[in-house]
Amino acid sequence: SYEADGWICGRVTMEPFARQTRCANDVAREYAGTAGREDFRAPGAFETFAFAIDPSGRLAWETNDIDGDHVVAILSQRVSDDYLAFLRGRGVSYLLAGEHDADLPLALAKIGGLFGVKTLMLEGGGRINGGMLAAGLVDEVSVLIAPAVDGRVGTPALFDLGGDRAAPSRLVLEHVEQRPDDVLWLRYRVESPVEVK
Repeated sequence: SYEADGWICGRVTMEPFARQTRCANDVAREYAGTAGREDFRAPGAFETFAFAIDPSGRLAWETNDIDGDHVVAILSQRVSDDYLAFLRGRGVSYLLAGEHDADLPLALAKIGGLFGVKTLMLEGGGRINGGMLAAGLVDEVSVLIAPAVDGRVGTPALFDLGGDRAAPSRLVLEHVEQRPDDVLWLRYRVESPVEVK
């Protein structure tokens, strides 16, 4: 119902969609140059996008499409030229955002600038979601509560942050809706971080 222009996830979430990963030796062959390299937008007209945050370039995409959404890899500058050539050969677009790790604010600025994306669904795991929240890049949290309980230790969290970046954020309830099968949909607006005393 958001009619988003695209969605974004981390490498682990995207692995089943890529269907293959590169071997550790290939990933270890990193770019040794100092010159910055250009982003790549594959030829063609694309209406919706699937963005994969994959700083080290582990995903070996078989195709440039996930259910009609064009695949765009978000990489760090450390990935090799061979890997960039592989992506171009598969028709996978890519953005270089960050020297060693993903620079999330830079990645989102490039997503908007190069692909014209205005509404992006964040569908990652706790680490990616937490990183986006800590960087001030989340403006709404949408939660579906299913009629089930999972109290197992180690169950993934919606947001997973550690260290100094773990400041809580205040949420303001914007919408509540009961959906089929006793599912409850909550939509919250994200406000500024809460000061912890």
